[in-house]
Amino acid sequence: MGENRTTKQAKDPRANVTAAVGGRLGNRIKRAEQALIARKTQALRPFGLTVPQYSVLLLLSLFPDGMSAAQLARESMVTPQTMSTVLANLEKHGLTEREPSPLHQKVVVNRLTRSGRAALKKADKEAVRVEDGLRAAFTPEEFERFEDYLERAIDVLNGTG
Repeated sequence: MGENRTTKQAKDPRANVTAAVGGRLGNRIKRAEQALIARKTQALRPFGLTVPQYSVLLLLSLFPDGMSAAQLARESMVTPQTMSTVLANLEKHGLTEREPSPLHQKVVVNRLTRSGRAALKKADKEAVRVEDGLRAAFTPEEFERFEDYLERAIDVLNGTG
């Protein structure tokens, strides 16, 4: 007569995935991260920047003496290989420059160019607008609790909470 739930799940593999992981906290956190990255990607596209490129420009703006590729990779939470590609593309477009470190012979330091600063100034307004849009979905009290919960989750997962 009617199809049972198991039969429906077998016909639609996505139903199996949703049933297995849909309610897991890690899945929800990942979905929120992906939604944020998707919105930032859309906001940064008119400036010809990806989210990792924007992150590097932002970091370099905070460190006027520059940063090594290894430092940038750690701070951006990407692999050194990914950072190498990001930096090559930024340099190719004249947004960053590399030069030997005055402190360490074997270290190359990356810095923003004037064009990189200008690009960041424009792009940052849009990236902040995305984050402000998310913040606006909460009351100030809710947002403060949300941030507290996120920090607690980070501490627990890092073994410090």
